Amino acid sequence: MNGVTCDALKRAVFLDRDGTVNVEVHYLSQPDQLELLPTVAETIERLNGLGIAVIVVTNQAGVARGYFPEHRLNDIHHRLKEMLARRNARLDGVYYCPHHPDSGLGRYKIVCECRKPMPGMLTRAATECGLDLGNSLMIGDRESDLQAGSNAGCRTALVRTGYGTETAAMIDLADVRGIGVFDSVGEAVESWLTRSQS
Repeated sequence: MNGVTCDALKRAVFLDRDGTVNVEVHYLSQPDQLELLPTVAETIERLNGLGIAVIVVTNQAGVARGYFPEHRLNDIHHRLKEMLARRNARLDGVYYCPHHPDSGLGRYKIVCECRKPMPGMLTRAATECGLDLGNSLMIGDRESDLQAGSNAGCRTALVRTGYGTETAAMIDLADVRGIGVFDSVGEAVESWLTRSQS
């Protein structure tokens, strides 16, 4: 698991990467495969302006399976930050899990606390960034994203991008502190902000 230390911010929006921030690509392994989903950059820019931390938390089992080297993630995440910066948006942290409990190779084949649905990436970010997980939101397109958020004490939101439509048919939002199913990250954040103000 790797992260970027950020300023002490109280609330956060945690975002899954593939299928939530960028278009789902099966085991995305090259920076040029990144394509931002609609509303993501604008929503992150808005959250930046509100002083709410924006942190990507992503399982990257492609590393564990030997599909690409771990250092490639640095290039991918650098490219992601560049793409967002061109739209005046900024990430406060990027955390990833390169492990897999069954299909991992060598040192990557472990049962860890960082692979979603475990909450390790979120709790580490909370420690490093001074975040209030109980007043934060986790957005993703898979059940494991929402479980990780719920396990960390966050509210959660499912987006229909990526694998979200399939996930929506299988999941009970009440089990994962869910606030709803949304067409985009922007809609999910808008609903959360409205709830937090009421």
